[in-house]
Order: sequence, then C-alpha cells, then structure tokens
Amino acid sequence: MVSRFDLAGKTFGSRLIIGTGKYRSFDEMKAAHRASGAEMVTVAVNRVPLDRKTESFLDHLDPAMQILPNTAGCYDAEHAIRTARLAREALETDWIKLEVIGDPVTLLPDNEQTLEAARVLVKEGFIVLPYFSDDLIMAKKLLDAGCPAVMPLAAPIGSGMGVQNPSNLRIMREQLPDATIIVDAGVGVPSDAAIAMELGADAILMNTAIAEAGDAEQMATAMKLAVEAGRLAYLSGRMPKRLYASASSPIAGAIK
Repeated sequence: MVSRFDLAGKTFGSRLIIGTGKYRSFDEMKAAHRASGAEMVTVAVNRVPLDRKTESFLDHLDPAMQILPNTAGCYDAEHAIRTARLAREALETDWIKLEVIGDPVTLLPDNEQTLEAARVLVKEGFIVLPYFSDDLIMAKKLLDAGCPAVMPLAAPIGSGMGVQNPSNLRIMREQLPDATIIVDAGVGVPSDAAIAMELGADAILMNTAIAEAGDAEQMATAMKLAVEAGRLAYLSGRMPKRLYASASSPIAGAIK
C-alpha cells in the first residue's frame, strides 16, 4: 500500500504525522486529526500540563494514535535531554521528536546540539527522531548515532514556504537509499506536501499548515490526499524533463 509506513518496529497506515498546536478549539483539532488519517501525533512537552490537572489537548487525542512528544522550546542539548526524560515518565513512551533550536527568530535548529542530545538519548533507549537542517552530512551522523529516522526541514517552522532546497532533499534520498526520511516544518499547502513526497520523503510532519487554515478539517483532507499522491508519483517514476517538445502521438505509420 502507498500509505503503509514502517518505523522503529511499528507499522502506520498513514505517512502523514500531525501536530496539536495553534488550533482554535479542541473540537477543530479532533476533526482535523480524523480527516488527516494520521496515526501519529506530536506533542510539545514544554507547553502542556503533563500532570493532567488542567484540561489540555492531551485530553482530546485519539488514544489509538502514537504520541510523539517533542522537545520544542529547548535551546541546548542538556535541556532537550531533560525534557525527553520528563516526557518518557509522564507520557509513558520512548518515542521522542528531538528539537534543539539555535536561533529564537528563525527557529532554525542547532545541528551540533541536536547530535549531542541524540547520542545520549539513543543510549538511554529512546526512539529518537531528530529535527535538523537539510544537511546530508548531519543526516549521516544522526543515523550513525542510532536514530531510526531523520527529519530535515523543508523551510523554517511555521513559515509555510514549502520546500526551499529540493536538491538537498533529492541528494539526501539518493545518498541514503535505506534511511527513513521524514520532512518536517515549512509545508504550507498540499502541493508542498506532494513535492516533498515526490522527492522521496517517506513521510511528512506538519502542524501550522492545517491548524491555521481557514477550514482545518478540509485542509487536513487535502494534505492526506497530497501525501498519498506524492508517494505514488515517486514510486511510479516521473518522465524525463526535455528542453524541446515531444509529440504525444507518434507519427510513425501515420496516414500521409
């Protein structure tokens, strides 16, 4: 199946991973999640009451979904490691989306601090999915550290600019044919998602593009279809680009 996605010993029926932030209501979030078909949802550990004493989106998640805590808001490896440990204890999962930010304005990741944290967390038994810049060499280092997948950005978080460096993602796919690559951050519209998948991404994580849409539920449906279409297109193999026209109907044997 086009949608079938294996990661860290688990099989998911969707290649779309969804977020929980920025929705206007819990009902809107739940409707978008259902429409997306996603089976994994990311949760910002630093922005939610893990003790469950007050209502939060945690109380409105489909229990069948795989929770993927993330270390959003961490600016060094030490903070990210502490946050991951807290998430494992509070949410009872070894899965963690590792996010170490290097700049508060662009929210671009600090790749070196991310790698440092990844090495520690992998040794502690975490399933580490690291968010990082679209850098092939860093991807190799993160995979060598034991991460089961890498999550290069398409564009800055929440920017909606789409894939800014398609060549980087294409090279990453070609040079790491057996790696699981999940594009994270920057998707704005379904065509962005389709392009990322056409470049060979195994999955896409998105939040703002759906949550800030005028109709989040409808956009979630569109993103679901775009991810599936992009994956199918990648598997099908695109036609070559040509500088000149090529007739759709061959003239050999045509009536003269």
